Amino acid sequence: MKPYKNKINRIRTFALSLIFIGVVIMYIGIFFRSNQFIMLAFMVLGVLAIVGSTVVYAWIGLLSTKAIQIICPSCGKQTKMLGRVDMCGHCREPLTLDPSLEGKEFDEAYNRPKKKENKK
Repeated sequence: MKPYKNKINRIRTFALSLIFIGVVIMYIGIFFRSNQFIMLAFMVLGVLAIVGSTVVYAWIGLLSTKAIQIICPSCGKQTKMLGRVDMCGHCREPLTLDPSLEGKEFDEAYNRPKKKENKK
């Protein structure tokens, strides 16, 4: 299982990778200079990936302003927390503000809403 990271940092890493993917797609388009339509298609796809990255960066920026700022009890640095459980962005200490989850082993599933069972 891959190590869990802070949600905000994971989304920012995804947005950064979209930029590099877009540049690589546009670079591949250079190899098709003889066929302008294929080259144009690669250039447009690359620009769309970069525009998608801009949208993701704007979205995570808005989420980041609404995130709860807390001081990590382990490293003492200020970090932002999304959801019921998250990791410290600096030292990867599991964090929660929910008293019912104190002392329990970290599980990302705590952030997913529980399905309500229909009572008949």
